[in-house]
Amino acid sequence: MRQTGHIDLIGTSPALLELKAEVERVAKSDAKVLITGESGVGKEIVARAIGSASLRATAPFVPVNCAGIPETLLESELFGHLKGSFTGAYRDKPGKLEMASNGTIFLDEIGEMTLRMQGLLLRFLETGEIQKVGAERVAMAPNVRVLAATNRSLRELIVQGQFREDLFYRINVIHLVVPPLRERREDIPLLIEHFLSNFTGAAANGNGNGNGGVPGKVLPPTIVKAISPEAIVALTEYSWPGNVRQLENVIERLVVTGRRDTIHVDDLPIEIRTPVVGLRPRRERRRTVADDLFKKLTDERESFWTAVYPLYMNREITRGNVRDLVHKGLEESRGNYKILLRLFNMDTRDYKRFLNFLRKHDCQLPFKEYRK
Repeated sequence: MRQTGHIDLIGTSPALLELKAEVERVAKSDAKVLITGESGVGKEIVARAIGSASLRATAPFVPVNCAGIPETLLESELFGHLKGSFTGAYRDKPGKLEMASNGTIFLDEIGEMTLRMQGLLLRFLETGEIQKVGAERVAMAPNVRVLAATNRSLRELIVQGQFREDLFYRINVIHLVVPPLRERREDIPLLIEHFLSNFTGAAANGNGNGNGGVPGKVLPPTIVKAISPEAIVALTEYSWPGNVRQLENVIERLVVTGRRDTIHVDDLPIEIRTPVVGLRPRRERRRTVADDLFKKLTDERESFWTAVYPLYMNREITRGNVRDLVHKGLEESRGNYKILLRLFNMDTRDYKRFLNFLRKHDCQLPFKEYRK
């Protein structure tokens, strides 16, 4: 897809103003950029902002979700394939790298790539060659700028043998860190205003494509027009473990389910209106997604199947978040998966189902390390 004009990063906090300045500087070059930050902070928005401010703004911007595509399909997705190269390959298909000719490709969640795919990507970055699945010959790749993002620590993955160090240095020419929403609370009212305008506009237009609407959103008519100052304070004081994406989802839900023209505190989700409004301890500002999920399971006694599984299957959290959660659980249970099952409020009959889920999604961690 092509850029559709300048993309603004919403906020006036010092952290965001510094990020905006970095984006403007980075956009003028063709250097590879690694964008890091927690899940939901808006790494793709930052990547699109770089693309829209660059000399490639009118060329395609092609995003690829490396975590959402199995390895067997990711190779074809990136490099393309020839007709008959595998079951279901009924025609020749260009890869995303070819589709991004003279533009930008954005490799989201690159930390979830398998080692084999990392090797294929490294070869492309080193030689500029593309070999389609089923092809005997290689072809030179078109002129493409590479942006990548991850919510995981690639340096830790390198130590664990899960990420190639040579690939890390290839993609980490320029490093941008997107701050979590709890570290720029002064931006929350502006984001609320932005999302409220988008969703009420989409609902008013009926198809999500009118002036002020959200492209691709189909929302029912709404009576919501505003959010009360008290509700905005409560929203601003919340810790937002899911960051900007979670805030956007909450505002959309309030618009869709609102029963009066102004949203008040008692209309907010219970987890937002329950905390006492006020300053939070500094350590709370460094909480991770896994910390908040672990609290839901251990303090609020929710089940893994209701509090974690749906979020992962709907791609609201990543494999890295689940692995971090399992790591915290194994530390608590001293490496005992059966104790972990109880800790995460699952029935003993779910033991095999839980382990099968972890194995299938590469989230099972070696228990022996936690028994030392």
